[in-house]
Amino acid sequence: MSLLKVTDKALERMGQLLAARETPALGLRFGTEEKGCSGQSYVVDYVDEVNPGDELVELGDIKIFVDRDSLLFLIGTTIDFEEAKFSSGFIFVNPNEKSRCGCGESFNV
Repeated sequence: MSLLKVTDKALERMGQLLAARETPALGLRFGTEEKGCSGQSYVVDYVDEVNPGDELVELGDIKIFVDRDSLLFLIGTTIDFEEAKFSSGFIFVNPNEKSRCGCGESFNV
């Protein structure tokens, strides 16, 4: 099982985000943090400095870093990007999720 799967749509959006940033970034960091009513929430941020223990996934020109504390939560996750009329964002399809809160902000493994 691969660490992450990323759809073409998500890769395209990641490239747009990196290209639009005023100061160049090394890539994007995907991870989790304790938040919400179910326990964990997904986070995405720019990477200006690699942290010890970061796992690197390179997909063409896009570098995705996963922090050490999030690895077990994200193994096998597919990252997609969805654009709707009133919202847009990365979508995480995570086979490790056991439950998700009603508002969709957090999950539990």
